[in-house]
Amino acid sequence: MFYSNMFTLLAEAEVGKHFYWNLAGFLVHGQVLVVIWFVVVILLLFAFLGTSNTDRIPHGWQNFMEAAVDFVTDIAKDQLGESFYKEWIPFIGTLFFFIFGCNWAGAIIPWKLIELPEGEFAAPTNDINTTVALALLTSFAYFYAGLSKKGFGYFKRYIQPIPLLLPINILEDFTKPLSLSFRLFGNVLADELTISVLTSLVPLVIPLPIMLLGIFAGSVQALIFSTLAAAYIAEALE
Repeated sequence: MFYSNMFTLLAEAEVGKHFYWNLAGFLVHGQVLVVIWFVVVILLLFAFLGTSNTDRIPHGWQNFMEAAVDFVTDIAKDQLGESFYKEWIPFIGTLFFFIFGCNWAGAIIPWKLIELPEGEFAAPTNDINTTVALALLTSFAYFYAGLSKKGFGYFKRYIQPIPLLLPINILEDFTKPLSLSFRLFGNVLADELTISVLTSLVPLVIPLPIMLLGIFAGSVQALIFSTLAAAYIAEALE
């Protein structure tokens, strides 16, 4: 009876419903903010464990965190090159770790067991508002990169190689955040809906490999988003 009720709760998928909070006159998705705060606390805890009691020869949490930082450093270096990558490591690393944490939190933690008046807890990245915000931050970042390096001469790229390409180059700046946001949102949402449907049909055996695949896919999506963000910044710095 217990397992039957548990899997019934897991199988309930609510798309488009939210538990709204009124903050200073603004309606926000409360369940998304709660999971985001949870992910941020976990990331800060990992950072604290990895940087306290550091040794010249890393071990334990320090070794793990240094390997993680080296990984995001390689992403920035591969896309931005030796000349520019260092100043962009914090931004690229923050994107990667935040998306990675959100995707894993949605895939591993059984949030659906916690009932809300409206909506349900899930990965923040299955909310289009979260992914659009991340995509807009990326857009602001590569505009800042281009303007800080080239000044207003950055806008010459819109008429290169020929002025006839001006509309297409402008359109490109709208399609970049759109593709970033909808790719991440669509993949995470599709994974959660697939697991919900399979859980309702075959409660125990079949969903497990799909959940493992979802964990892997969430990691890949974090890598893709941060890599594309670094690539767009590198393009602005060319």
